[in-house]
Amino acid sequence: MCEKMSLSEEEIRMLFRVTKTLNHMLKDRGYIVTDAELEMTQEQFIDKYGENMERKDLVTIKTKKKDESDKIFVFFLQETKVKMGDIKACFERMVSHNVLRAILVVRKEMNRFASSAITDANSKGILYLESFKTELLMNVKEHAFVPEHIALTTAEKEALLEKYTVQENQLPRIQYTDPIAKYYGLKRGEVVKIIRNSETSGRYVTYRFVI
Repeated sequence: MCEKMSLSEEEIRMLFRVTKTLNHMLKDRGYIVTDAELEMTQEQFIDKYGENMERKDLVTIKTKKKDESDKIFVFFLQETKVKMGDIKACFERMVSHNVLRAILVVRKEMNRFASSAITDANSKGILYLESFKTELLMNVKEHAFVPEHIALTTAEKEALLEKYTVQENQLPRIQYTDPIAKYYGLKRGEVVKIIRNSETSGRYVTYRFVI
């Protein structure tokens, strides 16, 4: 039987910051996040998970406000070096809960087999996994003016292209690895609607193609 390895005070502080950013990020993506989760203090975080918490204790599932069938897993992986077996375990858990999307919070790097497995799954479009390391230690929206980003549905994307008689690759582009694109979970091939405040018109809307 393996002995439970509790986290250091520094690791707990880091996980609190990561969890805080995650909760705001998921809310901005349209998932159900309670006010208590958004406003949680570090003391409340420790009370909830215990001083002897492990990363796996923080795993959770969130549901979209507008679609109860649209859920996302959040995995906090234990290993310093993520391996294929760790990713396979995430796949299995996603399938068993009928969840098609997941966020992986990793400590450092993945080996090439684990990374390839994620790339392969994402390219097939059945399961979709995003990985984050130190990015979640700060909320990018709190350090820069970030307008609202809304990914268009396939029907909305087609209607937009037809309305303006353009091809998707003729739109301004945004890399899927851009910090803002990662924050909103944008995928390659999507078109995102960006809403900015304007002193003259009230709102200024643009669109970008995710590459």
